[in-house]
Amino acid sequence: MEQVLSTNNLVISIDAMGGDNSPRIVIEGLALAAKKNPDARFILFGDEAKVMPILNQFPALKNVCEFRHATEVVHNEDKPSQVIRNRNTSMYMAIDAVRKGDAQAIVSAGNTGALMAISKMVLKTIQKIHRPAIVSIMPHRHGKYVMLDLGANTECNAINLAEFAIMGDILARHALGVEKPRIALLNIGTEEMKGREEIHQAAHMIKNSRMSLDYRGYIEPHEIPDGVADVIVADGFTGNIALKSIEGTARLVVRLLKDAVGKSFFAKIGMPFMLGVMLKVKKTMDPRLYNGAMLVGLNGLTVKSHGGTDALGYSVAVNNAIMLVRQNFVATIREEVEKVDLDELSQEAFYELY
Repeated sequence: MEQVLSTNNLVISIDAMGGDNSPRIVIEGLALAAKKNPDARFILFGDEAKVMPILNQFPALKNVCEFRHATEVVHNEDKPSQVIRNRNTSMYMAIDAVRKGDAQAIVSAGNTGALMAISKMVLKTIQKIHRPAIVSIMPHRHGKYVMLDLGANTECNAINLAEFAIMGDILARHALGVEKPRIALLNIGTEEMKGREEIHQAAHMIKNSRMSLDYRGYIEPHEIPDGVADVIVADGFTGNIALKSIEGTARLVVRLLKDAVGKSFFAKIGMPFMLGVMLKVKKTMDPRLYNGAMLVGLNGLTVKSHGGTDALGYSVAVNNAIMLVRQNFVATIREEVEKVDLDELSQEAFYELY
């Protein structure tokens, strides 16, 4: 297929071979996203013999796609060190298309470690940002919040956490429409002296970032669903554990509700009256509707879809990428980070604390 996409178009690069059920789920998800975003175009990277027979089943999608053959695939069991310099994989080629300017974002459901490593190597970190972070949008009782880092950096210092707060603030304003996002640091207690020293230093830096961030202090994990913050900041180790705990609890609640209804005669009788409420709860807790974690802080946008998602979940990840491209998210981070000297703030935090 020789269709060439105009550089003026909104173009998303797609790793068609990433994920447990690729390329079918990828293409089915793209078809949903394309229907919702008629101005978007896509470049698909993958095995032509596997991708094209499925893509041919979606003529409307095919009309807005360019296909580029990739001879190799990054597998889930591959170590990042084994694939990071292999330029022939669908993942590498999809990321490199963003570096070249052929696309504005890349979406993959493939190996998370490899996606992070290749993205960092190819796209490079935005100047003044020391480390990129994985961020996701999650539901709380009053709406949604963003949380970062979710696994890109298992250990972080104060300056990393302060940078995450700045990027989270920008994302919450653009993706959630929150005019003044409330920012909180995830900690083991809300008291000022609780937690590690780097958290104390980060708190001081965020309060004095010269960006008028609405810092609300520390937040404990059990407070996250209450909606007391719009941006929750943590190191990657802590954030990843918190995220998986939240996801596991959500699945448990849904199972318990199903089991309770199934075992109770009166619950079955009353179910027609509760159906609307139950469906609303199920939709709110549906992980597919929050699919698409973003790797932010790079000179390009990388979106990671869950490897085991279905077409709806994959379409949500693509929709997230399109939304942030429309809002020029990467350039906004670059411009706003330029306003603050985090190294200077780090020195101020050290002197004031010690």
